[in-house]
Amino acid sequence: MKNLKNRLLAFGVLLLIISCKTYTIPVESFREQMINETSENMKKVKVNNPFFYSDIKYTSNNIKRIIVTDKDGKRTYLDNSPSIEMRVTQVNGKKYTFYFDTVILENDTLKGGRARLVQGFLRKIPLDSIVKIELQDGGKNYNYKE
Repeated sequence: MKNLKNRLLAFGVLLLIISCKTYTIPVESFREQMINETSENMKKVKVNNPFFYSDIKYTSNNIKRIIVTDKDGKRTYLDNSPSIEMRVTQVNGKKYTFYFDTVILENDTLKGGRARLVQGFLRKIPLDSIVKIELQDGGKNYNYKE
């Protein structure tokens, strides 16, 4: 019985990994699409909190969807949501993760939130130090309210 549970758990984890589609976006395309997303035009949003009973409030960019490239090289649209995660790889190989709906571009510097529960936990990265941008739906149960 224990062996069956372990197999089912392993199968579930495998399905979760396979089901997460990862998209890429060239840095220049990202710059063009995000050029108007600055701190001046962010909006206040409320998101459910899957871990507690209270909602999470923060400011979000106004992007509705972004043009990305799938693993086959086809361009497609990815709708913005609070569960979209963005992974940035710098020239030096360091990788950082953001929640995409918190990301803005100011003076060729990417700024974004790294955590939902700690709103001031921001990171700033010069755009010219980025070599790769990946986006994926992290599968977290975050949804906008209202």
